[in-house]
Amino acid sequence: MTPRVRFAPSPTGFLHVGGARTALFNWLYARREGGTFILRIDDTDTERSSAEMTTGILDGLRWLGLDWDEGPDIGGPHAPYHQSERLDRYRAVAQLMVAGGTAYKCFCTPERLQAERARAETRGEAWRYDRACLGLGLDEVASREAAGERFVVRFRVPEGRTVFDDAVRGTISVAHETIEDLVIVRSDGQPTYHLSNVVDDVEMRITHVLRGDDHISNTPKHILLFRALGAEPPTFAHLPLILGPDKKRLSKRHGAASVGEYREQGFLPDALVNFLALLGWSPRNDREVMSRAELLALFSLEGISGGSAVFDAEKLEWMNAQHIAGLPIEALAGVVRPALEAEGVWPAKGRDEPWLHRLLEMLRPRAKRLGDFAAQGRVFLVDAVDYEPDAVEKHLTKPEVPAQVDATFEALAAVSPFDEAHLEPALRALAERLGVKAGAVIHPVRVGLTGRMASPGIFEVMALLGRERVLARLEALRTFLAGPGAI
Repeated sequence: MTPRVRFAPSPTGFLHVGGARTALFNWLYARREGGTFILRIDDTDTERSSAEMTTGILDGLRWLGLDWDEGPDIGGPHAPYHQSERLDRYRAVAQLMVAGGTAYKCFCTPERLQAERARAETRGEAWRYDRACLGLGLDEVASREAAGERFVVRFRVPEGRTVFDDAVRGTISVAHETIEDLVIVRSDGQPTYHLSNVVDDVEMRITHVLRGDDHISNTPKHILLFRALGAEPPTFAHLPLILGPDKKRLSKRHGAASVGEYREQGFLPDALVNFLALLGWSPRNDREVMSRAELLALFSLEGISGGSAVFDAEKLEWMNAQHIAGLPIEALAGVVRPALEAEGVWPAKGRDEPWLHRLLEMLRPRAKRLGDFAAQGRVFLVDAVDYEPDAVEKHLTKPEVPAQVDATFEALAAVSPFDEAHLEPALRALAERLGVKAGAVIHPVRVGLTGRMASPGIFEVMALLGRERVLARLEALRTFLAGPGAI
């Protein structure tokens, strides 16, 4: 059977790392096996769900490149794909279950249930619902309903044990005596997560359910519901939880929590996809940096580990740098250019697209995030250079510096052609004539051209800026060094 998998986020918050990883694994499995990836919005919690959050989830998935075959915006044979539009269907199924004896109406008040729970705790016992309403006759149920008493619908858990083979965890066995008769419809008529998800999984013909480890306790309940509805349960695969470096469940305190935040911080979608794929899955060959095509070729359920995965922000940043390094220059320019435009430094007078490509290639080895290109590239795109105080203090305060800068200006003015191959020997020859190390000449030039103590290779910087801009910046440096109180 061709796999049909689903991702069913609740729009009570933006798409977070854990949800994105679950969506990714479902998407990889569907694409790898030639199956169908379904997006279903679990918005039955009407008070906390919002259209804004739904839009945020869809935008996050699209940015990650996780397209869906059925779901919001594109429809499909099992529409609608918002659970809030399927409430009548869930209620109808619950009524059929009551009529068939696999569910019943429970009139127990919250006060009674709380009191029973407190008494059990006093005795040191674990409490579960005592089925006080299971034996109510049809006449009494109808009478209490007619009197306006509020009720929930509970699923009647049969005796026995549920055993299932988890594709990640192996065989799991749960005694039914540990499962209370769960509520499937609340007193306000709203179906619970258990009922809505199982009904949709049945009707959308889901074959595999890949979800987080925190759902393992729900799975025996869901398998019982599948069987009560006369359906074969899907294959379950529970993904390891994602922990922070402190080995506690990943949360906002560990840094950015939503996919949108990582986008804003300058991470590439392919880098985040690569990183998320390795949170609980391994290609079993120690590979780390992989393209989307390579992930698709290698992914399998067998590669998912049972142990928790640790989210390492430094590892993500490193991986982003690797993907930046491997991006074709035209693609890199395409994702960096908007940031330069937002900074107001591009388009720049006298610079064309090939020049921008040269700049990006020069900055690429130092870039960990896309924002680094705007931060480090700004000095090459503006006219005036601001000198960092630390750079001035370290490299411009010695009394011999003004004379060295004058000599450097004259030497560079005579270099032709103005390229790396001729610039480097010219400056090294100047240092030799002055009787100083090359660094004594190079460091003040670096500050004059970039305002900083550190930069890409100085000869590459000069060649990129060109003779006119280099000499103009050195002239500005000479003026600065000659000015009152400059040093």
